[in-house]
Amino acid sequence: MRKKFFLETVGCQMNVLDSELVVATLRKAGYELVQDPKQADVILFNTCSVRQHAEDKIYSALGQLRRHKERFPHKIIGVLGCMAQKDQELIRERAPHVDVICGPGQLGKLLHLLQAVERTRQPQLAVSLGRAEAHRPEVQESFESYDPLREPELRSNHFQAYVRTQFGCDKFCTYCIVPSVRGPEQSRPPHEIVAEVRYLVEQGCQEITLVGQTVNSYHYRFGDGRLFRLSDLLYRLHDIAGLRRIKFITNFPRDMTEDLLQAVRDLPKVARYLHVPAQSGCDIILRRMKRMYTVSFYRDMLQRCRETIPGVAISSDFIVGFCGETESSFQRTCDLVATAGFKNSYIFKYSPRPGTKAYELYPDDVPEEVKRRRNNDLLAIQAQVSLADHRRFIGQTVEILVEGPSKWAYKLRDRISSVQADSGLPDQKSSEKEEFLQLTGRTDTDHIVVFDGAMRLVGKFVLVQIEDASPYTLFGRYVGLADVPCDRIVLGNALTNDPDSAGQGSPLGLADAVGSGATISANPTASEPRFRDWNSSSETSAPPQAPSRRLPLPLV
Repeated sequence: MRKKFFLETVGCQMNVLDSELVVATLRKAGYELVQDPKQADVILFNTCSVRQHAEDKIYSALGQLRRHKERFPHKIIGVLGCMAQKDQELIRERAPHVDVICGPGQLGKLLHLLQAVERTRQPQLAVSLGRAEAHRPEVQESFESYDPLREPELRSNHFQAYVRTQFGCDKFCTYCIVPSVRGPEQSRPPHEIVAEVRYLVEQGCQEITLVGQTVNSYHYRFGDGRLFRLSDLLYRLHDIAGLRRIKFITNFPRDMTEDLLQAVRDLPKVARYLHVPAQSGCDIILRRMKRMYTVSFYRDMLQRCRETIPGVAISSDFIVGFCGETESSFQRTCDLVATAGFKNSYIFKYSPRPGTKAYELYPDDVPEEVKRRRNNDLLAIQAQVSLADHRRFIGQTVEILVEGPSKWAYKLRDRISSVQADSGLPDQKSSEKEEFLQLTGRTDTDHIVVFDGAMRLVGKFVLVQIEDASPYTLFGRYVGLADVPCDRIVLGNALTNDPDSAGQGSPLGLADAVGSGATISANPTASEPRFRDWNSSSETSAPPQAPSRRLPLPLV
């Protein structure tokens, strides 16, 4: 009988990609993926260490598993990812019933670890070297490449896929644990990335998102000294027939080079969307964070982006309540959000992380209630900015890639059916051959659009006329299929690459709701992970927490 496994993912898009690859490896080895963890022989958690709340949820789930493990001692419990790398001994102390601890740089060994547990019934550990435990070459080597062949049925949408460009990070922002848990920055050879994208396109993938901790710092040096940059990679990928859209996240402000901006401008398949975290609008706080730029530099970078790429949409990240943040410092951040024209912002309260420089050097001196107030205040400012800009889309026709039913699609359908039944009207589901639902998709500036349409539109590029807007979402009416790429034309107004219409209308692209932050602190299309109460038959939804999603989140 085939062994069954369950995998819960918490964290950023890097974790989502890692989980997809883990599933592919285990399925190839004969394991069967199940949605009910109680049916599983192997229960795995792919974890995040960016914020304390993400770790608390994992420890809560592991605590509930203790009695389950006592009842079924043959079952294997594993902790994967960043928590495993950072807290290997702590996990053993708090959850001694965990059988496997495997860091993100050792995921290629997971199958062997599971087999070792089955054979010996002894706990297994596989983590990479710490940054201070050896010289850089040895540390790099301990973070092993892990990119097995992809399976389209393992992704939520077979027509979309993440593709890793690099591992690790060398920025060492004082608040961030990522350089410690994911190791030194290493860029993948370009031929590997191109081959993977070609393989995905052959499977039917139309949109790929290049992911890296700071994706625009991607560079690969060949043996003859030639340097291959992210802009070069975009040109190479753009030539792949069948690929319709290319996105990349997340960007570091100091690495936003002219050659990259020109590639985004000149390549129609590349989305006109840049996620560039600012983190603060105060120079004093930025120095404490070791972000290596000033607010003036960041504003100049925004101006360069908009001058080079007409209609580009830019989103950002902010941390409120960082060590030493005064009301004056926070007001400077509010001023930046109010005037920078971000499409959306991911806004988080500062969470001290053991192992970071900020944890060692600075007291966490902003009270929790002040962090909460500042978080809400900044969200409200961003919401106003996003709503005002969203309204510019009303009356325009945009091209979107339809991703599937919206978060509320089935609830809306059931509510309508209930009203129809109460009023004696025929039920749509029984009176129509094809069911219509509220569908959702994104423009090439990453704006979320919802509209009513048939499920057969999922995975297709369509035209939608925008009729209304909220700070989070554009609401539209289906116009038709966009069989031929629009080549960056927003119909009915403004933005076009046609030189004959240059200068007409107004620039687009400062609103949205890709996820979080004020518009936008909670992703309106994402589902929160669910943790089961192992000692009852009920299931409870995890409390909202920004990084615990299966949709893209910022990495910086």
